[in-house]
Order: sequence, then structure tokens, then C-alpha cells
Amino acid sequence: MTQIKNAALVKRHEVVTQATKFKLAVAKTLQKSGFVEDFSVKDKILSLRIKFSHKEPILLNIKLVSKPGQRIYLTAGDLREKKGPSIFLVSTPKGVITSKEAIKLGIGGEIIAEVW
Repeated sequence: MTQIKNAALVKRHEVVTQATKFKLAVAKTLQKSGFVEDFSVKDKILSLRIKFSHKEPILLNIKLVSKPGQRIYLTAGDLREKKGPSIFLVSTPKGVITSKEAIKLGIGGEIIAEVW
């Protein structure tokens, strides 16, 4: 997450990192949300292309919510109350999804990050 945030701040178009199942799930969710243009995996290396509009990244900021020392869990009702201009990436039993999808499915989970 921090690598993506830093790349967006310095207007780099591509982020390269080691691929894991969790990072792939986050990349798919960010792509569905429109923050990532494309991603690919080759030899356990994940390559993300950040989406830009008028030479500015669409992804303005990412804030990690859950940390190893303090995990944050919210129910679907709590997510509904926190609705706003940003979206949350939520780790649920159905995989990593956005807060909008979690509310629609009526499930909660661990809040990974807030993206706006």
C-alpha cells in the first residue's frame, strides 16, 4: 500500500513488488474500483500500472487502517455509517472487496485501508 501511495505522490506510472495472494487480491480490487489501470504477474513479481487523468493520478491517497498491532473490524452496518467520498478495502470471507460491495452483500470484515 505504501509503495502505491508513494508512486502516486511522485507521479510514477508503475509499481513493482513481490507478488503474494493478498497483494493480488488488493490489486484486483483496486483495478475494479478504477484506481489501477492494469496489473501483471511474472516470475512472482507483481507489476501495477496506476491510472492517471490529465497527468494526475486518480489515486490521491491510501491510509492503512488495520496494523499488525491493532486490527480493525467493522460490520456491514458500521460500514454503512462510515460512507463518504473514500472507499475502504475490506478483507472478508469472500475475499478482498470494497466497502460498497460489502454493504451490498451485507458482510463485514477487517478494514485494510482507506482509499480516496
